[in-house]
Amino acid sequence: MNATAFPLSWPATIPRSQEREKGKFQTTLAGALKNVDTSLQRFANDSGKDLTNIVISSNVTLGVQRPEDPGVAVWFTWDGLGLCIPVDRYSSVEGNLQAIHHIIEARRVELRHGTLALVRATFQGFKALPKPAGTDWWHVLGVKSTATAVEIDAAYKRLASQHHPDKGGSTEKMSAINAAREAALKERQ
Repeated sequence: MNATAFPLSWPATIPRSQEREKGKFQTTLAGALKNVDTSLQRFANDSGKDLTNIVISSNVTLGVQRPEDPGVAVWFTWDGLGLCIPVDRYSSVEGNLQAIHHIIEARRVELRHGTLALVRATFQGFKALPKPAGTDWWHVLGVKSTATAVEIDAAYKRLASQHHPDKGGSTEKMSAINAAREAALKERQ
């Protein structure tokens, strides 16, 4: 599990939300963080299994509590399983955190009314699988991780001219190239 608190580490197996909604949660960022922390502690106590290596990953930094990308991913190890609960359904970081709190609380309900085996089975979809090899933006663009914005743009243009669907390429490959360029330039800001 190689998650970072900042910038947002999103699991490769979960697609990002294309539309976000406001949500009806009445909580602050601090309140939602506390709720997630409390839910994780209670879940560990209820299950009788260790819960460690907690990383709450988002694009919130000092001075930026309303980032353009409000997604949140909570990474942790429970009973030897590397897990991640990612949510970006809502337009605010606190809304997405509060949703994660409710997802964890739902696992506590499963523990109360089901079995530990049932909870393990439901967590299978939350496995924190490693990112596929070669998906870092610099691998996709074929540049060094220290490439400048000019080098990034040059690599993007070269690859786009080869892989654009209008030139016989695939939409999947072009989508990966676009995402890599976006990630690279965002990192360079």
